[in-house]
Amino acid sequence: MRAWLKNNRGFLLFLVCFALLRTAVADWNPIPSGSMRPTLLEGDVVLVNRLAYDVKVPLTDLSLAATGEPRRGDVVTFHSPKDGTRLIKRIVGLPGDTVALRGDVLFVNGVAARYSDPVRVTEDVPGWGKVPAVRVTEHVAGSARVVQYLSGVQAMRDFGPVTVPKDGYFTMGDNRDDSADSRYIGPVARRLIIGRTSHLLVSADILDHWMPRPDRFGKALD
Repeated sequence: MRAWLKNNRGFLLFLVCFALLRTAVADWNPIPSGSMRPTLLEGDVVLVNRLAYDVKVPLTDLSLAATGEPRRGDVVTFHSPKDGTRLIKRIVGLPGDTVALRGDVLFVNGVAARYSDPVRVTEDVPGWGKVPAVRVTEHVAGSARVVQYLSGVQAMRDFGPVTVPKDGYFTMGDNRDDSADSRYIGPVARRLIIGRTSHLLVSADILDHWMPRPDRFGKALD
């Protein structure tokens, strides 16, 4: 055993450094569901910057130093406050904000979002089949992104108002009618946030024999 360890110490050191890098500096996250459509698709793999907000002790939620503040509009990965599942959503509410939803219209601090550039598409939703959908650009509190609504799908279209607690963040999926986000799991504490993502690494269509999507390789996220 000692001889094996000696002969392979270089490789073992590489594995240790790689593990520390992935748990403390940079990581990747595959997208298994359509909750962030159209921004992220099933089969996308995103790069996660673990140093965007905090330097943490590897393999823990313990922050050693803050490196930045989560901003409205950031796409973040985090551990669900409900069951610890790793999720990826967009921050729409900051600490102290009041967030509400009325007929799928987002309100932040009592001000309704503006919606423009509607595009009608058809989406294949598990359990519902092909359903008509509308994509619009949502402008709210100084940030903008394309979000999607699904016609005829049962969803939480009215919510709140709720006040985001100190050191908490309200998250939502861009695919508003098909996302288990803070409407269901509650606000996300900062310590549960793993990191921020702004780019795709690679992408393959998991619904079509894992065919690569070269046009999405390295793509920047809105």
